[in-house]
Amino acid sequence: QVQLVQSGGGLVQPGGSLRLSCAASGFTFSRYAMSWYRQAPGKERELVASITSAGGQTTYADSVKGRFTISRDNAKNTVTLQMNSLKPEDTAVYYCRGSGYYNYWGQGTQVTVSS
Repeated sequence: QVQLVQSGGGLVQPGGSLRLSCAASGFTFSRYAMSWYRQAPGKERELVASITSAGGQTTYADSVKGRFTISRDNAKNTVTLQMNSLKPEDTAVYYCRGSGYYNYWGQGTQVTVSS
């Protein structure tokens, strides 16, 4: 059974940090590119960051460059999104996604940036 189980998230003040994790099982994680998406209320889901299957290349949305870092551990089947200098506009539900022969999604986790 394929699973992407997310953890982390929550409420943080502007300027704070959060770390999201996504644990994969049921598929060959090391063969899949992994990404983080987010969806704010009333907006379309958007790509935040992605990392290639071996972890050699990363890409980021312009809005998060320099603040967010995506990483993966293929030995532990996990992908992480470190979010620093958070802004209110980062408030959204965040999803991890595995892209390969099939596409898999995590369950989503709420991130709220508010004072």
